[in-house]
Amino acid sequence: MPANTDKMKFTPRKINAFLFLKLPSAFLTGVRVESISDEKSTVKVTHRWINQNPFKSLFWAVQGIASELTTGILVMKAIDASGKKVSMLVTNMSGTFTKKATGKIRFECNDGLAIQKAIQKSIETGEGQTVLVTSEGINEDGISVSKFEYEWSLKVKN
Repeated sequence: MPANTDKMKFTPRKINAFLFLKLPSAFLTGVRVESISDEKSTVKVTHRWINQNPFKSLFWAVQGIASELTTGILVMKAIDASGKKVSMLVTNMSGTFTKKATGKIRFECNDGLAIQKAIQKSIETGEGQTVLVTSEGINEDGISVSKFEYEWSLKVKN
């Protein structure tokens, strides 16, 4: 069977173009994909006037956009690799803020393999699966500023 040449190439450049076209609030606030692999993704955002709160740090919602993006692109990449139609939905999330977010913040999710396993189990059983993934925001000094957990619901469509 020939390889599927219609598959989307998951590159930072293409995902950032997607942000511009489909998620303009993420793009305008400076959220950018830095890297993506099967196992992990990294998104960066720099504290600026457009994305700050009244306390002159990165607004919590912008941190949420960046962190969810790290998890969502891993879900989209795993769905694409599976060759199946899979519905995806965030069903729960929580965030913890430990330090004022200023300067450049990098959000990283390392749960790509767990996402792939959940999709594979949904394919095998035909049942919906949930997977809990984490994205952590780290400042330029290597200090964690926030940590988000997302519960993704994944189900193969018939």
